[in-house]
Amino acid sequence: MDSDIVSSSVDRSQTAMPDALAFKSINDPIKNQINSCAAICVKQDDPCHLLRVLYESLITGGLAGVVVEAALYPIDTIKTRVQVARDGGKIIWKGLYSGLGANLVGVLPASALFFGVYEPTKQKLLKGLPENLSAVAHLAAGALGGAVSSIVRVPTEVVKQRMQTGQFVLAPDAVRLIIAKEGFGGMYAGYGSFLLRDLPFDALQFCVYEQLRIGYKLAARRDLNDPENAMIGAFAGAVTGVLTTPLDVIKTRLMVQGSGTQYKGVSDCIKTIIREEGSSALWKGMGPRVLWIGIGGSIFFGVLEKTKQILSERSQKSHNA
Repeated sequence: MDSDIVSSSVDRSQTAMPDALAFKSINDPIKNQINSCAAICVKQDDPCHLLRVLYESLITGGLAGVVVEAALYPIDTIKTRVQVARDGGKIIWKGLYSGLGANLVGVLPASALFFGVYEPTKQKLLKGLPENLSAVAHLAAGALGGAVSSIVRVPTEVVKQRMQTGQFVLAPDAVRLIIAKEGFGGMYAGYGSFLLRDLPFDALQFCVYEQLRIGYKLAARRDLNDPENAMIGAFAGAVTGVLTTPLDVIKTRLMVQGSGTQYKGVSDCIKTIIREEGSSALWKGMGPRVLWIGIGGSIFFGVLEKTKQILSERSQKSHNA
């Protein structure tokens, strides 16, 4: 299988040796030093290429994450309120943008961190694994990216969901009061349930997306266009959104309970929900969740691939200049 098909489009801008050799003809000390680095990148594919991949991944991941959160935040708020509602409680339709600003502050570094880990890890694994095990590389890279970015994502999620459910109005007050009442650990409430949801979610979503892109490229014998990337992203998001809804309900309940002891952990949360509300309660909010992640997947991966393409083209132009 062609390596360009297996790797994402961030790999497209490999530096060509003729360009590096031609650059040597310029008698300038600084440019000669730059040329030496370019030659090393060409020969070793390290560390210059790794740094470029990391740089592009941080930009593309951060931008894609912010665009999706800003565009679809009201749907996420509705999903959260549906999941925490009990005993026929009414859903509040006001303040659907509560916590958006604070969420974007956390989403930008979290998304950048995820892709800063995901893309280099994926490429490293793809080089070391047989072609027929490319799905393993995507699964492992997605899970690792999710684990590392959870350091930022969990506190962001805790503050966001408590603001969405009306516990706080301002993010600084939320952070201050959570730490005052629950200690610093309160910022990581539901951390275990978050990993239980997000590690399989990230692994499955990116594996499905990457594998569908590989198959599509092989069938079409060309690169995918923007609508095709968006369509595959929507499908991958919707499928994983359905499969992980019960895990999302558990995560939400544990994160928003605050200093209360309604649920003592993941297993107790599951038992309590089933005993008091029935097993169907584990699927609460599936409609808005699938809608949010499906549309979000199309926007996210569409923006992601387009940004990669733009950065790749700029990189090629700078090398050819």
